[in-house]
Amino acid sequence: MACILHIETSTKVCSVAVSEAGKVIFEKADLEGPSHAVSLGVFVEEALSFAESHAIPLDAVAVSRGPGSYTGLRIGVSMAKGVAYGRGVPLYAVDTMKALCVPVLLYHDELPEDCLFVPMIDARRMEVYAAVYDRSLHELRGIQPDIVDAETYKTWLDRGPVCFFGDGAMKTKAVIDHPNALFLPNICPLAKHMTPLAEGSFLRGDKPEDVAYFEPFYLKEFQTTKSRDLLHV
Repeated sequence: MACILHIETSTKVCSVAVSEAGKVIFEKADLEGPSHAVSLGVFVEEALSFAESHAIPLDAVAVSRGPGSYTGLRIGVSMAKGVAYGRGVPLYAVDTMKALCVPVLLYHDELPEDCLFVPMIDARRMEVYAAVYDRSLHELRGIQPDIVDAETYKTWLDRGPVCFFGDGAMKTKAVIDHPNALFLPNICPLAKHMTPLAEGSFLRGDKPEDVAYFEPFYLKEFQTTKSRDLLHV
C-alpha cells in the first residue's frame, strides 16, 4: 500500500494530488494559470500536511515528465526533486501523454473498443506534439512534433476510429476531416490522473529517477534537437 504525492505542471494547469493504495485522497488544481510559481508550493504544502494529519507516511513522489512547457516543467520537477530528496523517498516520472489518456479510459466507455488514442500538446499555429496509443497504452507511435493537416494521421484513420484530445486537439478538428476521427474536449493533464501510472511503477519496483540528474521532456529542447527545421518551414 503506497502513499504517493503527484505533481503535474506540464501545461498552464497546475495540480497536485495524494494517492493511497491507488485511490486519490487529496487533490488541488488551478485551471486558470499559468501560475505555477505561486500555486505549486501552496498545493504541495497542503498535500503533505493532509497526509501527515492522517498519519500517512509518504512512500514516493511522482512528477509529470512532459512533453510540456519549459517553465512549468522546471518548476514542477524542481519541487518534486526537493520533496523526494528531503523525505528520502523515490522519484518516479510519468509520461504526460499517457496521463492524458487516463481520463479517457476511465470516463469514456462510449468509445469503440478498437479506438486508438492520440493525445496532443499544443505548440503553435497548427503544430502539436502527439503520440499514438492503443487502449492498453501500448505506444504505436512515439511522441513527435506534427504540423497538422488532413493527411497527418490518415494512415491511422484509414484503419479505424482514432480519438484526439488534449489542449492541442480541438484546433485540429477543422482540418482532420475524416469519418473515423473523434474529438474529446476539455481533457487536460491532472495530477490525480497520474495515480494508476505512478502506482504501477511503484508496485512493480521500477527503477526510480536519479534525483540529481533527472531532466524532463521540454518542448523547447525537443524543437532544438530534432525538429527545428520541421517546425519552422
